[in-house]
Amino acid sequence: MIEKLEPFRVLVEAHTKARFVADWERDNRRYPLEVHANAWLCKIKMGRKYANVDVGQSGKYMVELDTGNIYGIKAYGVIHRRHFYGTLDTIHEWNWSDYTARKLGKMAA
Repeated sequence: MIEKLEPFRVLVEAHTKARFVADWERDNRRYPLEVHANAWLCKIKMGRKYANVDVGQSGKYMVELDTGNIYGIKAYGVIHRRHFYGTLDTIHEWNWSDYTARKLGKMAA
């Protein structure tokens, strides 16, 4: 399970950074992009039952270590089971860039 957490961390960080860059370009580059450099960094903090996934300085997702299920949070360290975002095996089916993850639409063949 732990080996699947790193690709998830990298993906969340890449999607979040891409959103910051797009917002920066849309806002006519009125400020240096580096101002927000810490806001897209993603870290994982391991617990006994869950891994906390922090984006910037805030908790954002929790991964159930036994199953690989990804959930949102109610408060830091408190899982929100009604906010389910797939599993570590389905991370590429989601866009992780926004306030909450969004399921990607079916790709045209």
